[in-house]
Amino acid sequence: MAARAKVLSIVLAGGEGKRLMPLTMDRAKPAVPFGGTYRLIDYVLSNLVNAGMRQIAVLTQYKSHSLDRHISLTWRMSTLLGNYVTPVPAQQRLGPRWYQGSADAIFQSMNLIRDEQPDYVVVFGADNIYRMDVEQMLDAHIAGGLGCTVAAIRVPRNQASAFGVIDAGTDAKIDRFLEKPADPPGLADDPESSFASMGNYIFSTRALIDALTSDAALETSRHDMGGDIIPAFVNAGDAQVYDFMSNEVPGTTDRDRAYWRDVGTIDAYHEAHMDLVSVDPVFNLYNLDWPISTYPVQMPGAKFTLRGLALDSVVSPGCIISGGSIESSVLSPNVRVAENSKVDRSVLLSNVRIGQKAIVRNAILDKNVVVADGAKIGVNSQDDLDRGFTVSEAGITVVGKGVKVEKS
Repeated sequence: MAARAKVLSIVLAGGEGKRLMPLTMDRAKPAVPFGGTYRLIDYVLSNLVNAGMRQIAVLTQYKSHSLDRHISLTWRMSTLLGNYVTPVPAQQRLGPRWYQGSADAIFQSMNLIRDEQPDYVVVFGADNIYRMDVEQMLDAHIAGGLGCTVAAIRVPRNQASAFGVIDAGTDAKIDRFLEKPADPPGLADDPESSFASMGNYIFSTRALIDALTSDAALETSRHDMGGDIIPAFVNAGDAQVYDFMSNEVPGTTDRDRAYWRDVGTIDAYHEAHMDLVSVDPVFNLYNLDWPISTYPVQMPGAKFTLRGLALDSVVSPGCIISGGSIESSVLSPNVRVAENSKVDRSVLLSNVRIGQKAIVRNAILDKNVVVADGAKIGVNSQDDLDRGFTVSEAGITVVGKGVKVEKS
């Protein structure tokens, strides 16, 4: 039996997440809660671990305390077999400077690669919602024989200008990597679709080390994986594309197959939550053949009293719906909703309190928010703006951590 390839996975989790403010006011973007009991980083870590890739370094930098704590408490694996998920903070190994970009983050952490001596290095982002069997992408990388493989998702060509676009031939070799092109190239088998980069890469180790070393010496480089390293591989004729549509994940259905959502904005974050709550969800949290793992919540089951009601919603442990009604919403642990209140198309993070006769609509409430009796959120955008709350382009109101919303 042939020896299995040795793989080191590096998860880039140092993002500031400015477009998710105020949810990232006090936490790194990968630490933002998502889907009730999870955090964003749990999705990429679950994909790697489920695929058997269990030597994982998570590079952190921005406001990383809650992220480091979550990883340390949650992602414990058997060290007997050499498995680990470890947070790696910026260490200034190459001088008194922080990471200058995602490529520089890996270059400054080159000791991880030298210590592990892998055959291949998987470099994934930490901010997206999806399921993926990464081993299938690794097999494609090895079969292709090139130094770099870029995962790509098919998007409508008329929407592809918002992404980094991959122009590849029928042999999967990447001919051009285009950053938000005005006229995106179509696919050979589907001219009305284009390949958008998912920000997930696999490298042959020697090729990655050489590319990072060359990039570090360029004063004009932004030291960015997508902006500098991948184009360098493409220009050298050493990059191929991996079609995410070809990835077969156990337990998926036609409806949620090849689902991928970048939740980098408030509106995308809210829409991705709405994808969870329908009877036939666009993204199915309940696929136990490819589970999304996280720290188990030590609370009793959700309770509904005084004819409390939840329709098309995810309600986490510890919640008590006491005479209120919930519809098309996601509630994190230990939320309380009082009598005659209504919560609709909203995301309530841990420990939120909704008073009697309150209305919460099209809103995201961060941890420990208290909505007073009779108060309204998301009903009138101008009123929310006047009270200092964030309102997105699509009209989603966001209330930051620990704020008390009074009746206006």
